[in-house]
Amino acid sequence: MINRSEELKKYLTPGNHVHLVGIGGVSMRPLGLVLQGMGITVSGSDMNASVSTDELIAKGIRVCIGHAAENIEGADCIIRTAAAHNDNPELAAARSAGIPIFERAQAWGVIMQAYENAVCISGTHGKTTTTSMMTHILMEAGADPTVMIGGNLPLLGAGHRVGEGDTIVLESCEYCDSFLNFFPTLAVILNVEADHLDYFADLQAVEDSFRKFAELSTGGVIAIGDDPHVTETLAGMDYVTFGLQNTNRVHAANMSADWRHFDVICDGKFYCHLDLKVIGRHNALNALAAAGAAWMLSVPGEATAAGLATFGGAQRRMQFKGCFNGADVYDDYAHHPDELAATIAAIGTLDYKRVVIAFQPHTYTRTTALFDDFVRELKKADYLVLAEIYAARERNTTGISSMDLVKQIPGSVYCETLPDVTEHLAQIAREGDVILTVGAGDIFKAGEALLAKGK
Repeated sequence: MINRSEELKKYLTPGNHVHLVGIGGVSMRPLGLVLQGMGITVSGSDMNASVSTDELIAKGIRVCIGHAAENIEGADCIIRTAAAHNDNPELAAARSAGIPIFERAQAWGVIMQAYENAVCISGTHGKTTTTSMMTHILMEAGADPTVMIGGNLPLLGAGHRVGEGDTIVLESCEYCDSFLNFFPTLAVILNVEADHLDYFADLQAVEDSFRKFAELSTGGVIAIGDDPHVTETLAGMDYVTFGLQNTNRVHAANMSADWRHFDVICDGKFYCHLDLKVIGRHNALNALAAAGAAWMLSVPGEATAAGLATFGGAQRRMQFKGCFNGADVYDDYAHHPDELAATIAAIGTLDYKRVVIAFQPHTYTRTTALFDDFVRELKKADYLVLAEIYAARERNTTGISSMDLVKQIPGSVYCETLPDVTEHLAQIAREGDVILTVGAGDIFKAGEALLAKGK
């Protein structure tokens, strides 16, 4: 991949006009606000109006709903979301007019070069939670960080923060090799699995991308030592390992049965004791990664412990939403079989009589490529409701449907629309249930509509 950061730098200066295609996205919205804070004139467009676009408009950014050639008028350059197809009318107009087009990740790459510490948190799963944990730690330590998270963090009341300190922490995504545009001084790798197979050919291609990302770091790498895919990815490299096993340089000791209370040991010495509010083995690993990164940044253990003690979860990550008819309703972003496994295992540590999952598969390619794995994990639910696949950036070229999953999972129920999901959940919810709305699309709306019914 060609890194165009030097070319983009000349456009990201005060007085220039930058237009963002897909400005309502989870990392495009904060990018627009950060660029505006740099004195740049920002405009943008998105297919649909949302809370995100409303916020941008309230901040004085011109946002067009719908994509049209005239939206880019006056722009010096265009920054696009990875979800924008090449036939987008604004991108076509920019090419015709000779206006340069850059990727979202390239813009973040330029921005992070202004910071002494650029902590880039990567992995197939856990990025949002771990970046949020790292933010809590750095805020507690008084580092005044700049932050970019792919979700909303209650501490910030947003998914981003513009600080005046010398540290920036960013969620760093492998999709389309985006994170290869970054300039990490500390790279964090949580796990490596086969995903985004609409872009990557196979697991080997994913591993190759993470290897290149690790090689970009100028100040070190911390990566899970208990994951064979990560071990394979980083073979021959010098890096700090973290994990539950005491063979890792950063590991847990005196672990509680519910994974929430443990000591963090770094290079054989006690660093801090953690008391977590979040549940699950996966969150214990996320906390170890954040604590290990903080240790590498010379953050005092007391600040790490205090910061993580206040972390109650990021939005849409095992987020408690309310109660309906005696059932607790949670929402979670899990959209990969491994994430489903972690979520179901975590909820299994709580004392519910029945686990009800309303799952919305995310993208046709992922559902097709990992079909058998989805079947395996979804069978673990006591009661399963399947919404139709959320298309996101894709078109359905194979004809796959959630009905195909239903046919493989006895007792599961198919609902064509989200209102259908809500109605079905309302009919079957009972005392002692936990109801999980799960997926990276808009399945959360079904849970919120369910709770509204109970008011």
